Amino acid sequence: MTIETLAKQGRDRIHTGLAGIDTQRLKAMRNASLRACFNRLEETRYRLEFVARVRGREYINDAASRSINATWYALESTQGGIIWIADAPRQAGDYSRLVPSALRKVRMLLIVGGDSENMRKTFTGVIPTIYACPNMAAALQKAYRYEADDVKVLYSPACDNGTDVEVEAEAFRHEVNEL
Repeated sequence: MTIETLAKQGRDRIHTGLAGIDTQRLKAMRNASLRACFNRLEETRYRLEFVARVRGREYINDAASRSINATWYALESTQGGIIWIADAPRQAGDYSRLVPSALRKVRMLLIVGGDSENMRKTFTGVIPTIYACPNMAAALQKAYRYEADDVKVLYSPACDNGTDVEVEAEAFRHEVNEL
């Protein structure tokens, strides 16, 4: 088929036509087929991945969120109050986009690693409690001791600190299992 043989001319019409074909195919599928398709979808590793429930508190691993936008999505997607564990970047980033989400949801910010000053400046007055922690184990101990029942612990780095995602994700998982 060529563009010239289309009933409505123009490249922009191709996308609309293809979407219409997909819609017709979806309508023809049976519910059981759709359920089977969605049941085969695998969870993306280290993206809002449930790790454990310890003393009624959920621990969520979002180690693959290596940008401010990805962390914004994680904060917005997590229901209820949040204890946010972030990595301290080597280079300063602009975290101002996260302020509205943090203001509504984040009860405590735990900054792991080196230079926490940029994050601390951005979120002072926005997040009630902010701590710099030397490592993930110390951050999780602070989160564990936090006195509130309605919060989830979310590890979402918000930066690429040069460490492999899998290494950080497994370190978080290991430390949660040690609680």
